[in-house]
Amino acid sequence: MSSPDRRGGCALCRDARPLGFDFSYAFQPIVDVQARRVFAHEALVRGVAGEGAHTVLSRITDENRYSFDQACREKAIQAAAGLHIASQLSINFYPNAIYRPDVCIRSTLQAAQRHGFPIERIIFETVEGEKVSDGAWLAEIMREYKRMGFKTAIDDFGAGFAGLNLLADFQPDIVKLDMALVRGIDGSPSRQAIVAGVVAICEALRIDAIAEGIETADEARCLADLGIRLMQGYWFGRPAFEAVVQDAQIPWLG
Repeated sequence: MSSPDRRGGCALCRDARPLGFDFSYAFQPIVDVQARRVFAHEALVRGVAGEGAHTVLSRITDENRYSFDQACREKAIQAAAGLHIASQLSINFYPNAIYRPDVCIRSTLQAAQRHGFPIERIIFETVEGEKVSDGAWLAEIMREYKRMGFKTAIDDFGAGFAGLNLLADFQPDIVKLDMALVRGIDGSPSRQAIVAGVVAICEALRIDAIAEGIETADEARCLADLGIRLMQGYWFGRPAFEAVVQDAQIPWLG
């Protein structure tokens, strides 16, 4: 997909059509294994009755992508406020749906104010698997979000534009390691070496690293030994539909 036309941003905000379908959210915890607490909850799209994300995402087209992105932000904040989420809130966004971040963020700011959710507890995370054709444009979006007071996160670090070239030009608050690096890491010296290198880079750049997709205690222990303290995956908690996982429900490492 080609780079967005920055000139179209105001028209999209003004002329965006109603989405035409509804959806809800499940929330999955991201845990701090050192502090033994929930660091954040990631808002994950679901159908209104809890159906899988694909039942919603399969309805996204180039024509409604912008409206969907806007609705996602507002609905995630509303749902998090209704559940009294006290941790940070990670909201996925579509870089290819953003035209002028300073303009397109207005409805998000209004939603945060309306529901009393502090913007400093909102993390904007690139959508998993979203192919971005312009790394410089992605960096520009994230830089604007940081300027406004939001936190920023790059998903799938190590794949596509979510890699070292991006970090050379822009340092997000958080990088989420590509799941392929995490799966089975306890038995893979090569993955361990790569993750150790990423951890060192993140420490030097003052970026938090999150390992996602953790399914076993052995994977979690290995990652902790490599210096990862923020983790996400089924081992710690599955996405809870219209609910949140509390600290007491987390199976902490011994």
